[in-house]
Amino acid sequence: MKTSAIFYHAGCPVCIEAEHQVAEALDLARYDVKIVHLGEQKDQISVAEGAGVKSVPALVIGGAAFHINFGAPMSALKG
Repeated sequence: MKTSAIFYHAGCPVCIEAEHQVAEALDLARYDVKIVHLGEQKDQISVAEGAGVKSVPALVIGGAAFHINFGAPMSALKG
């Protein structure tokens, strides 16, 4: 069974580069990867926050949030 991995981002250059790096780094045979663009899917902001995401880009694997670099705080996506 594959482990769930969700990559949250806002579409900024830092986020897009991180998305490419994550896609190359994860073993897709082991992980079921979902990409969520929070700038376009604002209804997912509360879901991301509930998973522990404090800023984007971030990757949530097996329920644990991992923050990658720093593109934007979650508060910036709510406006």
